[in-house]
Amino acid sequence: MGDILGLVLKRLGFGLITLLIISIIIFFMVELLPGDIAEAVLGQGATPENLAALREEMGLNKPAFVRYFEWLGGAVVGDFGNSVVSGERVSTLITERFINTLFLAAYAAVIAVPFAITLGVIVALLRNTLFDRVANVLTLTSISSPEFFLGYILILYLSVKTGMFPAISSLRADMSFADLLHRTFLPALTLVLVVTAHMMRMTRAAIINLLASPYIEMARLKGTPPWKVIVKHALPNAWAPIINVIALNLAYLITGVVLVEVVFVYPGIGQALVDAVSKRDFPIVQACCLIFAATFILLNLAADVGAILTNPRLRHPK
Repeated sequence: MGDILGLVLKRLGFGLITLLIISIIIFFMVELLPGDIAEAVLGQGATPENLAALREEMGLNKPAFVRYFEWLGGAVVGDFGNSVVSGERVSTLITERFINTLFLAAYAAVIAVPFAITLGVIVALLRNTLFDRVANVLTLTSISSPEFFLGYILILYLSVKTGMFPAISSLRADMSFADLLHRTFLPALTLVLVVTAHMMRMTRAAIINLLASPYIEMARLKGTPPWKVIVKHALPNAWAPIINVIALNLAYLITGVVLVEVVFVYPGIGQALVDAVSKRDFPIVQACCLIFAATFILLNLAADVGAILTNPRLRHPK
């Protein structure tokens, strides 16, 4: 147990160091952008007095490294400053958007994870058959297609031509849960089509790789049915790579939704990031990027911990 805790703490330390480096990159890349933030906010008609007052209010007169540490200290406690466009707290503006993104990711994950694992097991059982070849072609097509392309195809056939689902995922506070699921089905389905392919192919590859093991051959010689060989013997030993790819795809569901949210005008943090970039609202841009980075690092850490717990060889490295 001590070895596992030590490995987890080591991974967590590396994750925090990585997040610190990313925060430096995010802050100073925004600093290096051309133009003056104060001039962008006030416009061309701003007077020198107004510009000086706004720079003083935003802290732009301080050295960059001082502003970075002030921003980082606020970010640690969830305070990302104020929006330069509306003046509201950034944390207030993006909290609801981030919750919406988490809901969309959870909606897609609930569908994609069990479906991908089940399909991977079935394809491994029927490998080298017509079903296996068709599944591989479809998954490769799904992986190769950009999210926005899949989104527009779904809008064309499931919204424009049939009217089954709305093309724009507008949300209201008084919506019922069933209406919420209905309105967000198309963006969730777009994400499902992308991540299912990755998880299914990894499940298939992990199981097929184990089918040549001696204990699998022994189970077959004893007359164990093929489905039981895979489910009872191969699948438990294939969990490590499967958990890794599931965690990485869950990270993608949260951090890679920008294009999907833009296509469906979904009010998530990805749409907020795009809007903030177009308005040069840099505090929101910095907050969204840092949240994406922290989420991705956290889920990568979860993938490492899952691999350690499911693979005894990783608990006692030589």
